[in-house]
Amino acid sequence: MTQPKGNRFGLHRVIEPQGVLPQPALRVNNDMSVLYDNEIMCDVSTLNVDSASFTQIEEQAKGNIDEIKKTMLDIVARFGKHKNPVTGSGGMFIGTVAKLGDALKGKIDLKEGDKIASLVSLSLTPLKIHEILAVHPETDQVDVRAQAILFESAIWAKLPEDMPEKLALAVLDVAGAPAQTARLVKPGDRVLIIGAAGKSGLLCCYEAKRRTGVTGEVIAVRRSSRGAEALERAPFVDKIIEGSAVEAVDLLEKVEKATGGQLCDVVINCVNNPDCEMGSILCCREGGIVYFFSMATSFTKAALGAEGIGKDINMIIGNGYTKGHAAITLELMRESEFLRKEFEKRYL
Repeated sequence: MTQPKGNRFGLHRVIEPQGVLPQPALRVNNDMSVLYDNEIMCDVSTLNVDSASFTQIEEQAKGNIDEIKKTMLDIVARFGKHKNPVTGSGGMFIGTVAKLGDALKGKIDLKEGDKIASLVSLSLTPLKIHEILAVHPETDQVDVRAQAILFESAIWAKLPEDMPEKLALAVLDVAGAPAQTARLVKPGDRVLIIGAAGKSGLLCCYEAKRRTGVTGEVIAVRRSSRGAEALERAPFVDKIIEGSAVEAVDLLEKVEKATGGQLCDVVINCVNNPDCEMGSILCCREGGIVYFFSMATSFTKAALGAEGIGKDINMIIGNGYTKGHAAITLELMRESEFLRKEFEKRYL
C-alpha cells in the first residue's frame, strides 16, 4: 500500500488552524494508524517534560500524582501533542523506532529498533498516550506506554551505549544550554548563572568555566538550599549567591557586592519560573549579553523592561537547538567525573 506523501515540516498533521506549523498550531493529528512517507513512528517509553511545564502542572495539581496524570492526558487528548497551554512548552521523549516512512529509508542513519531521544519539543510532536505508568516529580520524567511521530525536519539522537537511557534523556533535554554557553562565553568573562543548581544551570556552569578560563569567573545563583551542596563542591564554580531573580533589585545588590560593582559580562537564566527577566537584565553590564534559556521567559517583559531602565545589552532568547548540541553535551558527561556522578545521583 502506497504511503501518503507528507510535508517535511509536518504541515500535513496540522488540524487547527490550517497553514501554520505544528508548534504554534492549536491541534495536530495524532492518529497512529496512518504513517506518512516522511515520518518516523516511535514507541515511547519516557517523556522528559520541560521544567517550566512540569512545575506548572505539579503546582496546579498540588503535587497529587493522579491529578498530574489527568492533566497530562487531558492536554494530549485536546491538542494531539503535549503542549502545556499555560507555558506553551513541551519537553522531549526517548523511545524505539517502530516504523520508518518509505521516503526516509536508506536516506537517514536510522532503522527500526533503534533507541533514540527526540531533540524537538513535545509541543509540536504528535503524541498518543495509551497509559501513564509512573510519574517522577524529582526528575520531571514520566514513564509511559505511548506512540509519537517525528517529522522529516525533526532532529534526534541515538541513545549512547555508555550511559543509562534516563541519564542521557535528562542531559539531552537541556543540550542547547551548554552548547549556546560555549558560543557566548570568551576567556576572561565574568559569567552569572541564575538557576545554577538545576541540570541546565550546572551544565552551563561547567561549560562557562571551560570557556572563561582562570582569568574569568563563574558566579552561581541559587534560590534556596536545594542543590547547594552540589554547587559548593563543584570545582568549576567560583562564587555562590543565594537570591531570587524575581526579587530583581535585591539580586542586583548582591551581584554588585560580589563583583565590586562591575556586574557580569554574560548572564545565563536557567530558572523555570516566570518574572525573572529583570533580575537577569539588571545584573548584566552595559553592552553585555543575557541568555534566556528558560521557557518561562516573556519576550515582552524582557524587551520593555530593558528599555524601561535604559539598559543597552544584547538579549538572546534560548534556542533549544544548536548545531552539534547533543554530541557536545554528552561529551561533557564523559569529560567531567563530577557532572557524571552528580547527574547519576539525581536521575538514576
